[in-house]
Amino acid sequence: MVYVYSLKNEMNAEIYVGITTDIRRRLKEHNTGKNRYTKAFIPWEVFYIEEQPDYMHAREREKYLKSAAGKRFLVPEKPEPRF
Repeated sequence: MVYVYSLKNEMNAEIYVGITTDIRRRLKEHNTGKNRYTKAFIPWEVFYIEEQPDYMHAREREKYLKSAAGKRFLVPEKPEPRF
């Protein structure tokens, strides 16, 4: 199985979307600075995982989740407060 995953951190509102076959190993790589993009925002935590049947489907889903519509799916807008 191939997984599409999303990471977040507490430093800012950054979201990272990626593909892996081993989520624990990949999270460890992110949190030990082995990824150039995520290195600056350590620590990361997984907040979303999808299982895909193969790499092709996982890549399609990853591209969607990296789009503006995909970001809205991952982090729905908060409703405006009502007074």
